[in-house]
Amino acid sequence: MIITFRTIAMALLLSAIPAVAGASEPVEVPASHITKGTQWEGKKVGILGDSMSDPRLGVTTKRFYDYLADLIGIEPYSYAINGYQWKDLLGKATAMKQEHPDDLDAIFIWAGTNDFNSSRPIGGFFTETIEEVNVNGRMEKRNKRTHILDEATLSGSINRLLSYLKSNFPTSQIIILTPIHRAFAKFGDTNVQPSEEYANGAGLYLDDYIKAIRKAGEIWSVPVIDLYSISGLYPLDKSNDRYIADPDTDRLHPGDEGHYRLARTLQFQLQTLPPSFRVP
Repeated sequence: MIITFRTIAMALLLSAIPAVAGASEPVEVPASHITKGTQWEGKKVGILGDSMSDPRLGVTTKRFYDYLADLIGIEPYSYAINGYQWKDLLGKATAMKQEHPDDLDAIFIWAGTNDFNSSRPIGGFFTETIEEVNVNGRMEKRNKRTHILDEATLSGSINRLLSYLKSNFPTSQIIILTPIHRAFAKFGDTNVQPSEEYANGAGLYLDDYIKAIRKAGEIWSVPVIDLYSISGLYPLDKSNDRYIADPDTDRLHPGDEGHYRLARTLQFQLQTLPPSFRVP
């Protein structure tokens, strides 16, 4: 697995939580769960995201993509950085392009929970102008939408990243994963994160950000696997203690069993999608 260290200094400043030791025990994958031999076996997958996918984060031994390697045989390459928001992912995407110019079969993007926590404006995906256009040989004035490519908002940051990925990885399957539900976490006296029951500093709830991320899939024709809805993870309830990193201080991040549940969900969702559109 490739780990890029050029942005560690920045990552430490942006980190949502410290990278600590003390990982949970890995799940032993039952042979009955393994479904290798599908279209995903042996495929190279780049991962862009935040602490949920950062290989340096010490709260788990393995992450969802490590379990997917066991379950369906993908070859994952994580470029995720603890604390990253959507606006930060373009830099990692360019690094990924340098190191994998044309051999990635798929790219997973899992981000957005830090955008919510930082009260980032959601904004809009388009500006609208009135322009003349040829309609059946006659010039008419019509409304026209243009993508906003401004990293000042979540929507503009999503547009920037997906525009880059579409242009630079035209045959790769690009898949967005929505953030999962989030509950209370305390990583220090000045890093206390309330549960999703509370609005953020902008007066918005987590599901407002989820809706925007889902909308991006429609706009850019990118599959969205809605982990917020279908993963079954609900850390606000004590019944989910087994799936989270620490019931007392970190109900935000999944533990190993949580990552395994995510991997099992993705295992079956991915069977409906091709990993690459590259023609032999």
